[in-house]
Amino acid sequence: MSGKDKTTPQQEEYQQLQGKHEIKRPVFTNCLKAFFVGGIFCAVGQAISYFYIYFFNFTEQTVGSPTTATMVFLALLMTGFGFYDRIGQFAGAGSAVPVTGFGNAVISAAIEHRTEGFVLGVGANMFKLAGSVILFGVFSAFVVALIKTILQMIGG
Repeated sequence: MSGKDKTTPQQEEYQQLQGKHEIKRPVFTNCLKAFFVGGIFCAVGQAISYFYIYFFNFTEQTVGSPTTATMVFLALLMTGFGFYDRIGQFAGAGSAVPVTGFGNAVISAAIEHRTEGFVLGVGANMFKLAGSVILFGVFSAFVVALIKTILQMIGG
């Protein structure tokens, strides 16, 4: 064993004291909340998809874009009115994982920096977090399209 693995009696005493006072996190309950809130978001998205299919004659292949745009818009509204933050505090990752989390990330940065002006504040800071998501999505789509094109050329 190296000298780094040894702890002094004071360190051991501190670790025991810290363990007694550490807050126990309800992991199972948090997972259930995230699961159900994420499921509710997905159910709302599915309902919006059915709405577009029924009332606007979209097909199952074409309904994805307007549904995604509507869900992001709803997240923007909920964030603007302060409701999404409460959902995030309650559900944790259940509110961040769906596409609504993307909308929340974009509008939160815009709201936070609005006092700096529209160009240098909102425009420059809106995509700080979301920019990497957009970049990765566009790059991944390019790579997949390139692979598909090569495979189609080889397959004839």
